[in-house]
Amino acid sequence: ASCMAENHLEGRVIGFALDGTGYGTDGNIWGGEVLLAGYEDFERQAHLEYVPLPGGSAAIREPWRMAVSYLAHYFGREFLTLEIPFVRALDRTKVELLLRMMDQGVNSPLTSSCGRLFDAVAALIGIRREVNYEAQAAIEFENYKLQMTNDKSDYELRVANSIIDPIPMIHSVVADVRAGVRIGEVSARFHNGVAAMVRTVARQSRDQFGLNEVALSGGVWQNMTLLARTVELLQRDGFIVYIHRQVPANDGGLALGQAVIAAVKLHVPSHKS
Repeated sequence: ASCMAENHLEGRVIGFALDGTGYGTDGNIWGGEVLLAGYEDFERQAHLEYVPLPGGSAAIREPWRMAVSYLAHYFGREFLTLEIPFVRALDRTKVELLLRMMDQGVNSPLTSSCGRLFDAVAALIGIRREVNYEAQAAIEFENYKLQMTNDKSDYELRVANSIIDPIPMIHSVVADVRAGVRIGEVSARFHNGVAAMVRTVARQSRDQFGLNEVALSGGVWQNMTLLARTVELLQRDGFIVYIHRQVPANDGGLALGQAVIAAVKLHVPSHKS
């Protein structure tokens, strides 16, 4: 709220709280939330679909676990027959243990974390299966995108009934990996897809609630490639965009209900695709 006062913001904003880990009001692990936020309260408008976080904190250190979680969620056990390098390299004993954990709900809390989606796709395309620090996989993932600055195509994140569903994105990533598409192109399409999702949800929220100010909050927005592309799309649609003056490097315990209380306006020059 102090950030809103500092920047003379009044009323509510459309807040995109994209993070690695944050505890939600429903007992699950949040990190991919769209919140209509004011000074004193917030309303959760949409969120990334929940998937299991197999092994809890171990899934943060080992992004391959999140890739398995997403593949199992969308393909079932049939994912084990996918002809892609990630699946071929899996330790089947460890995978069977993970699948049993998720099926039985043992040490597998549900998460809507956008950071974990980054991890899953980075592992799936072969960037990094394990990390030395949180967000390492996402940082390296972004570096590949920087080699493909002119790629404007995107993977779809389906938005329906307040759920942001990565199913078409995951299927497209698998198809592109099977087709031998370069990692840089996959990275570009992923980043563009997340930015396009933010624009889609922002448009829906503006149509429904008449709000035109968007706040981007949480550790995922340290990804300057994603931030610049998102702000470009939002500003092109006439939104006023705010970000945090400072985004903590390690904000795992961030209270997402407070996170979207916005910050300083970001000036990014818009240009046509």
